[in-house]
Amino acid sequence: MRKISIWQVAVFAVLLTITITAGIISSLTLASMMPLGKYHEIVVVFNALLLIYLFALIVFRLFLAAFPLRVGEIPENSQQEFIYHVYLLFYLILFYPILRSGFVPVPIMRLLYLGLGAKLGDNTYSSGIILDAQFVEIGTNSIVGQYALLVPHVIEGKKLAHYPIVMGNNVTIGAGATVLSGVTIGDGAIVSTGAVVTKGSNIGPGEIWGGVPAKRIGSTLQSPPLSP
Repeated sequence: MRKISIWQVAVFAVLLTITITAGIISSLTLASMMPLGKYHEIVVVFNALLLIYLFALIVFRLFLAAFPLRVGEIPENSQQEFIYHVYLLFYLILFYPILRSGFVPVPIMRLLYLGLGAKLGDNTYSSGIILDAQFVEIGTNSIVGQYALLVPHVIEGKKLAHYPIVMGNNVTIGAGATVLSGVTIGDGAIVSTGAVVTKGSNIGPGEIWGGVPAKRIGSTLQSPPLSP
């Protein structure tokens, strides 16, 4: 694992300070416009937390818009490495605690993942954890089961890279399954509970994969009837 430098921490600290300041000022401004009675302090703190996270998403997306994190390997001591470490600090300090908490309702988690840059089709939800959301694309009517994990990054010693995970429509990822970087999953496919889909695997439409490492164990597609 590569070391995060003091300059990368400093850039993140500046962005975090802007985020927190904007959240607190906005919360106090809203509170001054509404009669909150004896619950004034509680409402101010609650609103401040919500607004801090809202501004964090905005600042995070603006940072990535100005300094995009690209697909592929990240060379050491490069600009991409600098961007990645600032990006990583956002996740470690602000977003991972929410993603891993398990107490946020699934429909709200969908909104958070969309805010982080995931491409999710209509009626697609995750009760698992989607890391590096901007590198994940899932079609419509799909579900990522409880405690499942989508990991589009590679961290192997000093090697660091991102490869997208792309899924089609009507895909089911079972509870506790792990899908690693560079995986593609076709329409109607199923990844069984607890399976580990290794890097770069290609799961075809309607295929059922299970096991560790995962392999094809069946199909949801009906075979055509035999000719008389």
